[in-house]
Amino acid sequence: MVCQYRSCDRSGSAAVLAAFRETNLPGVLISGSGCMGQCASGPTVRVMPDGTWYCRVKPEDVEAIATQHLQQDAPVERLLHSRFHPRFDFSD
Repeated sequence: MVCQYRSCDRSGSAAVLAAFRETNLPGVLISGSGCMGQCASGPTVRVMPDGTWYCRVKPEDVEAIATQHLQQDAPVERLLHSRFHPRFDFSD
């Protein structure tokens, strides 16, 4: 899902959605969405069903997400949304 709401749209989410649609990934549904509540981090992309969140995605990032994550099942760490995928666990 690629957020297409106001803040993400102003940050170029339509171009991100178009880039995903050009990837031609069999069995992968690419869709725009309404607000996902991450307006300050847009354009936001959410991969389901694994629940991976990407933030500040640009059209040139789409190939990495499509290849590395959607085809090879390895998330693109540099684009992971830190709110949902913190790099450090301070619970110790």
